Amino acid sequence: MKIKGIKKKHHVYADYTYAPLVFAAPLLAGFSANKPARLTCGVFAFSALSYSLCTKAKWGVVKLIPYRVHAVLDIASGALALVAACLPAIRSDKRARNTFIAMGITGLVVGSLSLIGAQKRKKHIKI
Repeated sequence: MKIKGIKKKHHVYADYTYAPLVFAAPLLAGFSANKPARLTCGVFAFSALSYSLCTKAKWGVVKLIPYRVHAVLDIASGALALVAACLPAIRSDKRARNTFIAMGITGLVVGSLSLIGAQKRKKHIKI
C-alpha cells in the first residue's frame, strides 16, 4: 500500500477551514465559558492562519515560508495542541480537552500527509 499524501494544491482546504473552526470551537463545542481554553483556541487559530497566509504557495499572500516548513509547523501545532489538552484548565473540561485532542490529531495527520505529498513521486512510503 502506498501513501501518496496531500498535494500542495489541496492543502489549502485544510488550512482555511482549520483556522476558523478552531477559533469557533469554544462556541461550537460548548466551552466558551472556559477562558483559558477559549484564549488558547484563539492563539492556535491566529497562528495557523498567519503561517498559512505567509506560505510560498498559490494561497499564500506573503510568500515567506517554504511549503515543507509549513507542513512541519502543522505537525508542531498538532503536538502543542496535544500538550495543551493536558493543561489543568483544559484537561478538567471534557469538551475543551476533547477539542484539543482532535486539533492535535488533525495537525499531526495533515502535516505528516502534507510532507509525504511534498516528496517526489518515487519516494512514496510503503506500508
